[in-house]
Amino acid sequence: MATDYDAPRVKEEDQPTDSLEGLKAQQRGGAMTAVIDVEESDAIDGFDLPGADLSGEELLIKVVPAQADEFTCMSCFLVRHRSQVAREKNGDKYCVDCEG
Repeated sequence: MATDYDAPRVKEEDQPTDSLEGLKAQQRGGAMTAVIDVEESDAIDGFDLPGADLSGEELLIKVVPAQADEFTCMSCFLVRHRSQVAREKNGDKYCVDCEG
């Protein structure tokens, strides 16, 4: 059997198989449905309510103070390497990103 390669191809997805009422029902149902993407590990411990008492919690990371070759930018308050100092005014240092 010969195949006509010039004929337009119609996919099943492109053919309207649903009625107008069915499409309207899908739109109404979709607008009212909310999906929350939550990992299983976040399901129990991941949600903290505003104003929750966190006084019994422990810090899980080690905080390292600023080193001798670092400074804190007085604009963005990030700790940067001294090579990123763009300006120093009255003892306050500003990084190249903030002064850019």
